Amino acid sequence: MNSIVERLKEVRQQIESACNQHNRRPESVQLLAVSKTKPASAIRELYEVGQRHFGENYLQEALEKQQQLTDLDALVWHFIGPIQSNKTRDIAAHFAWVQSVDRSKIIRRLNEQRPAELPPLQVLIQVNIDDEQSKSGVAPDEVAALAAEIAAADRLTLRGLMTIPAAHASEAQQQQSFNAMQRLFSALSSQYESVDTLSMGMSQDITAAIGAGSTMVRVGTALFGARASKKE
Repeated sequence: MNSIVERLKEVRQQIESACNQHNRRPESVQLLAVSKTKPASAIRELYEVGQRHFGENYLQEALEKQQQLTDLDALVWHFIGPIQSNKTRDIAAHFAWVQSVDRSKIIRRLNEQRPAELPPLQVLIQVNIDDEQSKSGVAPDEVAALAAEIAAADRLTLRGLMTIPAAHASEAQQQQSFNAMQRLFSALSSQYESVDTLSMGMSQDITAAIGAGSTMVRVGTALFGARASKKE
């Protein structure tokens, strides 16, 4: 079985290959290592070979890891899970990015609770592009209103969009979803100068997502192996 460092090299090579295939620069795609349910030691191991951005779904688990890794100054933490109102204060205080914003109440709370001594919180709007009842996210036609709210908030910076397409879609259906997201992103980035991030694609669909314009891929299983189930 390959080590976590070897798997990181393989994922980076996959990103580079996908970029070359679609005439894109490899540095135009950011790798977010999704470390939910994995120990702080695994994050440290990837950090030591240059990985800096890490995504967490579960707040309490993430806070515990952050405490264990306080010596790693350059870590960039992304919250990527569903956001409950009673957790916004800790999310606002302990993360650099939030990728899963999907309603006005959360925007207001994150803005009010972001500590003044920290830089603005970098925010992505989660889009439920395939209209799945089981997933968080807004409908495409709701993006503009939320974007305006985020752009007007003084402690938040609107950076773009995030999506998780339907897991069982065919390749053609998946491509349609990716293309629809790219169109939404293109429209948003033409309206807001700060918008530069389309977080789209995971371990199983990196190449297709990059081909459709993703600027950030969220990779967990291909780096860390299968995850344990967890509830919070």
